[in-house]
Amino acid sequence: MNERRNTDGEMMQQPQIVKPGDPAKNFSLKDQNDTTFDLYENMHKRMLLSFHPLAWTAFCAGQMKSLEDNHDVLSALNTVAVGISVDSVPSKKAWAETLGITHIPLLCDFWPHGIMAQQYGLFREANGFSERANVIIDEKQNVVFVKVYPVHTVPDIGEVIMVIKNLKNP
Repeated sequence: MNERRNTDGEMMQQPQIVKPGDPAKNFSLKDQNDTTFDLYENMHKRMLLSFHPLAWTAFCAGQMKSLEDNHDVLSALNTVAVGISVDSVPSKKAWAETLGITHIPLLCDFWPHGIMAQQYGLFREANGFSERANVIIDEKQNVVFVKVYPVHTVPDIGEVIMVIKNLKNP
């Protein structure tokens, strides 16, 4: 655990970033269409949790469009990709429509604010949003890959696809 201060200046423990071998923490979040998405309801599939800081920014748009553009490739690899940020459902809905996102659920870690990012150790307390990160979960609900990227970059989707291709089948 890392220490940080809460809004009252008191020291608090911050969860460590998840790492390969950790069990995936379940979550239920609404997507841009106000549909609940639950990790455990997607058992027996691989999951790509693609955390991005905020909607309506160029780097985040590039990251989500790369998921949408590679939807068929990821599906063929038995992988469900989702985008995750602290934005609200109405914001994500408008953003998805603007970007032409039709296949990828854009999950809203809105309230409690950033709770899922916090559970995965990826919440940037000082900024009020998540790290830019990719987390891959295997069919047995175990974390198998975690990478945090500089905030002002678009993650290399080719690298993520290669990692998924190299996973052993259950």
